[in-house]
Amino acid sequence: MLQFASAVGVLRTVLIILVIYYVLKVLSRIFAPLLIKYVARKAGQRFGGPFNAKNEPERKEGEVTIDKVPNTKSSNKNVGDYIDYEEID
Repeated sequence: MLQFASAVGVLRTVLIILVIYYVLKVLSRIFAPLLIKYVARKAGQRFGGPFNAKNEPERKEGEVTIDKVPNTKSSNKNVGDYIDYEEID
């Protein structure tokens, strides 16, 4: 059995799609800046957290401090075999 779409049904569907489109457009203009600010703040906390200068004590102008990192380099001599390659002409 073959069914045909009525003009009223097609028009109603198109109007519903247009209304949904414009509602989403308006809502995105309202909430997109808030969402971007939230994402930027979270990224700043995640990536800038260890490097924030807020945790450091205040220093007088001209004061110099040197932070030394202990030399804890250790090489693993048991890495593998050394293979000497020769060029073949």
